[in-house]
Amino acid sequence: MNDNVIKISVPANRKVIRDLKAGDRVELSGNILVFRDQVHRILCEMISEGRPLPFSLRDAVLYYCGPTPARHGMPVGSAGPTTASRMDMFTAPLLEQGLAATIGKGNRSPEVAGLLKKHCAVYMVAVGGTGAFLAKKVIDSKVLAFDEFGTEAARKFTVKDLPLVVGIDSEGRNAFV
Repeated sequence: MNDNVIKISVPANRKVIRDLKAGDRVELSGNILVFRDQVHRILCEMISEGRPLPFSLRDAVLYYCGPTPARHGMPVGSAGPTTASRMDMFTAPLLEQGLAATIGKGNRSPEVAGLLKKHCAVYMVAVGGTGAFLAKKVIDSKVLAFDEFGTEAARKFTVKDLPLVVGIDSEGRNAFV
């Protein structure tokens, strides 16, 4: 594990992504996409039908999160990570659209590790159980699409120094095994 913290800005620079190693500590800043299961399913349907997406995935970072409603003048309530393996079935089409990185909690399947290698993308891990702390790293939150899903709508978070660890790097190396 690298003891140094690597600061990364979004949109993701593919050279920076390619240079990350499993176990590296990262602080991520910039605009990231935020959504979970329902939006994944709809986006994958849109991709398979050849319909345009409501936002670009090119060089984007996607955080698997369904934040709780905002309170006390904050942009969001708790903003902890969702178990990433639940999104494994949706990963290939999103990577094919140019997604550079995903963020969640827990390990991913060997198939996803292979897809990350194929598309020069990474999977980063946020610590589960720290939703209130992670919410303090969110400067702004805006709904991008599917507002009808409430807290599970597609959002854009602006984050500052979101603490993460690279779980699977662009060579398929896995910090979990």
